[in-house]
Amino acid sequence: MDEPPSISAPNRRRRDLEAGGGRSGDHDEDESSDDGPFDIDSTKHASLDRLRRWREATFVLNCPRRFRYTLDLKKEEQMTIVLQDIKAHVQAIRAAQLFRDCDQQANGILSIPSGNFGISQEQLAVMTRDHNVSTLGEYGGVKGLAELLKTDLDKGIHGDDADLVARKNTYGSNTYPRKKGKSFWMFLLEAWQNLTLIILIIAAVASLVLGIKTEGIKEGWYDGGSIAFAVILVIVVTAMSDYRQSLQFQNLSEEKRNIHLEVVRGGRRVEVSIYDVVVGDVVPLNIGDQVPADGVLISGHSLAIDESSMTGESKIVHKDARNPFLMSGCKAADGHGTMLVTSVGIHTEWGLLMASISEDTGEETPLQVRLNGVATFIGFVGLSVAVAVLVVLLARFFTGHTKNPDGTVQFKAGKTSVSDAVDGAIKMITVAVTIVVVAVPEGLPLAVTLTLAYSMRKMMADKALVRRLSACETMGSATTICSDKTGTLTLNQMTVVEAFACERKVDPPDSNSQLSTSLISLLIEGIAQNSNGSVYVPETGGDVEVSGSPTEKAILQWGNKLGMDFEAIRSRSSIIRVFPFNSDKKRGGAAVKLPDSEVHIHWKGAAEIVLASCTKYMDANDQVAAMDENMKMYFRKAIQDMAASSLRCVAIAYRPYDVKDIPLDEEQLTKWALPEDELILLAIVGIKDPCRPGVKDAVKLCQNAGVKVRMVTGDNIQTAKAVALECGILDPEAEATAPNLIEGKAFRSLTSVEREEVAEKISVMGRSSPNDKLLLVQALRKRGHVVAVTGDGTNDAPALHEADIGLAMGIQGTEVAKESSDIIILDDDFSSVVKVVRWGRSVYANIQKFIQFQLTVNVAALIINVVAAVSSGDVPLNAVQLLWVNLIMDTLGALALATEPPTDHLVHRPPVGRREPLITNIMWRNLLIQAAYQVSVLLVLNFRGRSLLNLKHDTRDHANKVKNTLIFNVFVYCQIFNEFNARKPDELNVFKGVTKNRLFMGIVGLTLVIQVIIIEFLGKFTSTVRLNWKQWIISIIIAFISWPLAAVGKLIPVPRTPIHVYIAKLICRRRSRGSKS
Repeated sequence: MDEPPSISAPNRRRRDLEAGGGRSGDHDEDESSDDGPFDIDSTKHASLDRLRRWREATFVLNCPRRFRYTLDLKKEEQMTIVLQDIKAHVQAIRAAQLFRDCDQQANGILSIPSGNFGISQEQLAVMTRDHNVSTLGEYGGVKGLAELLKTDLDKGIHGDDADLVARKNTYGSNTYPRKKGKSFWMFLLEAWQNLTLIILIIAAVASLVLGIKTEGIKEGWYDGGSIAFAVILVIVVTAMSDYRQSLQFQNLSEEKRNIHLEVVRGGRRVEVSIYDVVVGDVVPLNIGDQVPADGVLISGHSLAIDESSMTGESKIVHKDARNPFLMSGCKAADGHGTMLVTSVGIHTEWGLLMASISEDTGEETPLQVRLNGVATFIGFVGLSVAVAVLVVLLARFFTGHTKNPDGTVQFKAGKTSVSDAVDGAIKMITVAVTIVVVAVPEGLPLAVTLTLAYSMRKMMADKALVRRLSACETMGSATTICSDKTGTLTLNQMTVVEAFACERKVDPPDSNSQLSTSLISLLIEGIAQNSNGSVYVPETGGDVEVSGSPTEKAILQWGNKLGMDFEAIRSRSSIIRVFPFNSDKKRGGAAVKLPDSEVHIHWKGAAEIVLASCTKYMDANDQVAAMDENMKMYFRKAIQDMAASSLRCVAIAYRPYDVKDIPLDEEQLTKWALPEDELILLAIVGIKDPCRPGVKDAVKLCQNAGVKVRMVTGDNIQTAKAVALECGILDPEAEATAPNLIEGKAFRSLTSVEREEVAEKISVMGRSSPNDKLLLVQALRKRGHVVAVTGDGTNDAPALHEADIGLAMGIQGTEVAKESSDIIILDDDFSSVVKVVRWGRSVYANIQKFIQFQLTVNVAALIINVVAAVSSGDVPLNAVQLLWVNLIMDTLGALALATEPPTDHLVHRPPVGRREPLITNIMWRNLLIQAAYQVSVLLVLNFRGRSLLNLKHDTRDHANKVKNTLIFNVFVYCQIFNEFNARKPDELNVFKGVTKNRLFMGIVGLTLVIQVIIIEFLGKFTSTVRLNWKQWIISIIIAFISWPLAAVGKLIPVPRTPIHVYIAKLICRRRSRGSKS
């Protein structure tokens, strides 16, 4: 398989800033360097100080508009203080409640149990908040508390509608009041806070007063009223656009908070939303899960909770009978267990905390940083030009060089009245301010927000939930994807298809007749006890329901076929100690005490790792035999054969243990390490997990797009190789050798420099630990790659955090993994990852389309008005007309071009470099051709329009109005036609797929209709006159020429080297010559 040249990075700088330092800590070094304020490649690790620097640099014009959807830095700095205050407030509430309860007890007033339950909400809340074990004991411990809450600790609540309603009415629901989002009126108020628009409103009021004074109210209000109406229209449309985006962000934020988890109801595990958890629910907890509500521990094995989100201390707290209380919002860091929910929603500290703060969806993205730099530079230019035009206009006016349409001088010293002089000056100031409005491309940052909001909404439909805005655009630059195997490249629908036991292959694997009774007894004991899954057998009959991880489910289903009675086996014996499955050790174990006081220690895990700990096995005669080298070779070959068939290999083993050697003290028992040597091998099973349909095409699409797919899995290296060949990640045998194929332990044993060299070549890493994945991500980023990583486990969190884009799995992913990620893949499908890449590229492409479109308008409008003002003292495009153009190119233009869906063309070119200029040479070519054409045509019309349009016989005043109306009409139509050109900057067919974008077609149609209405019916407001059919045809023909002109222009070749590089070299040469001279 040929690797695209864009992926390998031998020529990239080893310390490329955009690659990051490899570790989070390295970013501190970057931030202390002398980089420019716009030199931020990623905001994922950028400090508040760094973000403030670029804001100060872009703090020029239209700040409220510019930073509407970015991070509130002041709020971020205050958040820690606020949280501390809230926690102190919670403590004060708790103290007050304690004081009140003591007072009530002293006066003989007791809380009355609510509803049909034996305990009130207040009693539960006080006990849970105070972590009062003695109060729990008074209620009869967890068992007594469950009886008061009418809960069966094994089967949970009944869970019917009546039961759930009763519990919610008595104890509340697991929701909390949220702060309302901004109303439309707030957005309207913010849109008003724009300096240029405020100046225009002031000018409009002044013009209105003077107009009414001089011409009377019937005619005198048109000029001022027109400007005021145009400004109000811009403000209302802007506010509507921002409000709509705000609602989209709120909906996505709500989706992020809606966690789904399992609860036990009616004896079966069912998946519910976190908002549907009720008091009395029995909730299983596994590593990485979020504690959904306050509660007490029913039973647990090595359960450790990270309470830092509530206490602020990064300390892992172990939960047991002495410390059974669990707080909502915390995470399970290790082990597993079950809890009884005692308080939900606002009655928990987490609920009080969340109700007191509002989630800030603002966030800088690298593209926003760069666009603010562009907007600032163009803003300076526009402001300078506007000031120059104002100076020229005022100078010409007060020196008597500005004339009325009839040829008379507008200002005569000593003769012109003060009101006329002020009115003339106000009109000129209005023109200058309007030039600023048009020149400042405030639509650029708006376009980013629009396209990100649109992309986020569409990505939800493509099964991708965006948690960080910047991830949308960063995916467009991704050069490599490090993907998990299980559930991402495969279906995660596992079944046991092969089994080896008693020195032979068991075919079919669930054949009882080929296995002895004692072996089956040991196997099903190990399967049932050494598992955190469950089996539910409906009392009314029907299919058996198995829950747990896909591997657990496959083995439990195999146990069922062997005759396992899950509940009976679990009730016959007791679990002494559990070693939860660990992704580093690749195995999990349980110590079980049988009715006859015999102790068995069961292990289950990666076949070759468990096999290495086995010294004996069960032979064909149902006897325990020593594991000699021949038998080890036999089992190893069986593992290799199964792995070569892309099967996941799991070994099941056990050993008897003397009960006297087990610690009696509970504290010592929690520290007791399960013996994992001298095991007796019972069986090795091969589990089939088919590849997802379409995954091979998705991988090929990535490779064609210049994105290398690397598989990183904890599975056997041979299994990983077989699946990689099936998915197309590896070519058949051609490159299925080291270092393309490597084991985690081999990779981690390399030096840092060696890892960087090897990482470039790795296609498959097998038997990897989460730390190996982190090392791979760091090595690839140091090589200059933009890395996307998929992960689902708690231990994947560091790699997800370190990667440029962390992709957590929505189905199998833990809450810890999801919180560390940037995007959640809701269906766990690799094809959805590829769709995210397409959308990432679409974001960047849409922004470039809008830049090309807007800068064309900027350049043309500036040049036309400046040249006309300097030469004749008048401008062909007045304030109201320019405000309409501003609306077309800013809000409507952004809506039309920022919502283009991704095309296949995007994935047939290499990734976008994060240091690639926003305005490429292709864009410069297109932009300059269109701007030059528009300026040439409009200037010809401005200076030769009367003769070309045969208006010599008309009055001078009417002729000028017709000429200026035609210039305005042609200018607007050129922008409408140029919007089509902007859709495809590097393709000849600009109409391809245009009908699929209904919003684009709607906006173009709306603009056309409004333009006709303005010209034909709103002349008094816009200072235009009606055009005849010939003049309409002229307008359309001039605008139409921009299409063939764009097609011809695209045939002109442009150099690959960006234009700014040539300019930089030219400046350097001149400086070097100057220094030599």
